[in-house]
Amino acid sequence: QVQLVESGGGLVQAGASLRLSCIWSGRAFSAYGLGWFRQAPGKERQLVAAFDWSGITYYSDSVKGRFTISIDNAKNTGYLQMNSLKSDDTAVYYCAARFRHTWPGGIDDYGSWGQGTQVTVSS
Repeated sequence: QVQLVESGGGLVQAGASLRLSCIWSGRAFSAYGLGWFRQAPGKERQLVAAFDWSGITYYSDSVKGRFTISIDNAKNTGYLQMNSLKSDDTAVYYCAARFRHTWPGGIDDYGSWGQGTQVTVSS
């Protein structure tokens, strides 16, 4: 089992930056990688960035060039660096472990969801 806990959300103005953290514990080797999802009110949860343990990364078109996903294995922590934030980035952000080979995978390919952290960007 893998347990994940997110932190780092908050209220910022448009154009600002935030860094989300996702600390994992348990059997991380049972997963193939880490993903960051977000869910805005009234919308489906969607994948915004993913990291495979091989080092390859994925970004959705909406965040490409602004967000960066990274991993610090020594700290058992994943990060999502978010720059040039927009009001459309407002959502609850979740990290999750990818348990299937599918790349970058969809919501059904991930599990061990964290509790989520709220990011609010004011315009």
